[in-house]
Amino acid sequence: MAILDAAVAMLRERPISDISLRELSERIGLAKSNVLRYFDSREAIFLEVLDQVWGDWLDALEAEFGTLGAPAGGYRREVEVAATVAAALIRDPLLCELLAAMAGVLERNISVECARAFKQRARANAERAEVLVRRRLPALSEAGATHFVASVGVLLAGLWPHARPTEAVATVMAEYGTPDAHAMFTEMFTLSLVNQLVGITVREAEATGVAGETGVAGLR
Repeated sequence: MAILDAAVAMLRERPISDISLRELSERIGLAKSNVLRYFDSREAIFLEVLDQVWGDWLDALEAEFGTLGAPAGGYRREVEVAATVAAALIRDPLLCELLAAMAGVLERNISVECARAFKQRARANAERAEVLVRRRLPALSEAGATHFVASVGVLLAGLWPHARPTEAVATVMAEYGTPDAHAMFTEMFTLSLVNQLVGITVREAEATGVAGETGVAGLR
């Protein structure tokens, strides 16, 4: 659909916060009223884009997981899985932008019907991500996988805005000798996901009394 194609093109140029429904309508040569015949709002358009981009990303993640080697000992497998998820997201700034804006922006100006439809698709995407993670980490519980996948979204929402500072902020950061914003985001996001997944594994191992087998004692 031309509306979604235009939305994607504009998102590759600038943040969601800088894109209005009027500009989007002008990009495709339609009146706002005509665009609203198909979607509730600007936010509903971007939620539709999010669903499509999310599905494509999961396809890519599944393929990437398939290239990983045999499971390693200790917690190296958890580190590998978390780092792979982080790297796959970092390579997809469009998905990062949309996921980071999902709860705070995109879900704020939509109808109940739109919210219901999107949440059903979002739940399906999250469940697929959980299945992919557990396929790589069979010992991880369903609850643990759910916790990890949810934490990915929360951490991304908190850290992604710092990866794209305004020109003024970037200038000041450079004056203070602060490392590149995107490099800082990459490091912090990756480490945060690793800590989350290893931490979940440690808690589950302790709860089931298999700490000695999983090496929990070595982390203390």
